[in-house]
Amino acid sequence: MVVTLEEMKNYLRVDYDEDDALIEDTIRASERLCMDVARMDDAGEFAAVENAKIAVQYTAAYLYEHREDADHHALTLTLRSLLSGSRKEAF
Repeated sequence: MVVTLEEMKNYLRVDYDEDDALIEDTIRASERLCMDVARMDDAGEFAAVENAKIAVQYTAAYLYEHREDADHHALTLTLRSLLSGSRKEAF
């Protein structure tokens, strides 16, 4: 994973363990979403992208904090901007 559970909990300022499974699932979903936006299939290649870590942290935090009212279109637009320099033309 590009972001560890400990790093993500620190980013979210979560100091309890009850949401660990949810946060781990959110990290995995966020990595996949970021990789899709960057048009990359290889996790190692994505991990080398300059903004990969912050993109995953931003996405995971957004999904965690907006579980019930997430605007996925706005999130995707933000990720495209954040990852635009590394985004491949096509898969």
